[in-house]
Parts: sequence; structure tokens; C-alpha cells
Amino acid sequence: MEEHVKKSLEEWKEEICELLIEIDKEYEEIKRELQVYSYKFSITKQVIQSTVNDEIIRNIRELYHTPFERRFIQLKEGIKDLEEKKKVFQMFVDKIDRVKGKEEERQPLVVQ
Repeated sequence: MEEHVKKSLEEWKEEICELLIEIDKEYEEIKRELQVYSYKFSITKQVIQSTVNDEIIRNIRELYHTPFERRFIQLKEGIKDLEEKKKVFQMFVDKIDRVKGKEEERQPLVVQ
């Protein structure tokens, strides 16, 4: 493989790796927030199940349960999207490494 091609592929790989780092950071932030909303959603669900007063149940649902559920679902979808992005960009890195590796195997070792 010509040196300029190898250099270009390496630069592209570095750019993609930077994207992967950003995706990982965002993933961790969403994961932490998802944990919080998982607890909030679960707690409000348990409180509703333990409450007999319909008016209080309605209030809890309006104030807490429904907004927590929406956010929980939204965060889960965000995690899935980031996992997919991660997988796709990792494929780029793997393919670049594979192409460079195959080319390096083809070239004879030059001893000086």
C-alpha cells in the first residue's frame, strides 16, 4: 500500500476513534441518567400500587409517574441509538485495520 494511502487511512481511523470516544462519553452520561430514572419510575410505580385513593394516584401519575416513564423510555431509546452508532463506527475501524493488515502481509519484509 502506498504511503499516502496508508497515512490517509490512519488519519481517518483517528477521526473515527475520536467520534467513538465522544459516543462513549455520551453513552455513560445517558446510562447514569437512565439509572436514576429507572429508580424514580420504579418507586412511583410501587407507591401507586400501594395507594388506594384514586385522587392521590392520579396526582402521582401526573406529577411523577408519567413524566418519569416518558424520560425512562426516551433514555432507553437513546442508549440503543448510541449502541448502534458505536457498532457502526467500530466497523469502520475494524475494516481500516483489516485493509491495512492485508496490505502489510502482501508486502515483502525489506531488511537493510
